[in-house]
Amino acid sequence: MNLYLRYFDRETLVTSADEAIDFLRGIDEIGMNPVLEADIRDYAASDVFFPKRYKIRPRVYFIIIKTDAANMAEFKDKRVVRAGVPVEKDRMASPVLLKLTEEREGWYEGAVDFKRVQLVPGTGKFQYRDTRFVARVKAFSGMDCYNRIVDHLRQRVDERSQFPSAKGKNFHFRYLGLAK
Repeated sequence: MNLYLRYFDRETLVTSADEAIDFLRGIDEIGMNPVLEADIRDYAASDVFFPKRYKIRPRVYFIIIKTDAANMAEFKDKRVVRAGVPVEKDRMASPVLLKLTEEREGWYEGAVDFKRVQLVPGTGKFQYRDTRFVARVKAFSGMDCYNRIVDHLRQRVDERSQFPSAKGKNFHFRYLGLAK
């Protein structure tokens, strides 16, 4: 496992914590001390693969990233970041988003869990209550189903009510077919 270190425009790819510490000692602003040295050794020896950021002064940091890259060019191409897993260049859209936007005209049953503002009778104050609303609507896609349900609700509930994102876990739909 190699370590990539960067402080502003100074960067290096090293093979051990000792080389990393030597690189950082060459930068006067960092001010190596035994505590920082021990922390870098612990990070290099740990199973943690997240990048580590060290604060030098307010809004000034240096970073350390673990990588399996053999040289700087390979690291810069982002082919190998950790554990030999190549990073995909073309990220696919999530399956939820694909289902949501798939055009399929017909009847849908949609369920929205939202925060509804309601008056508390005894106190005269308002509070948010979790509310589930289920409706069958004629729509062209899951997103169209969501939009029709939320438009309907916005006309009938307090304007301070909060509606979830169509992509989140608080909206579910299913296609019922063409005729219902």
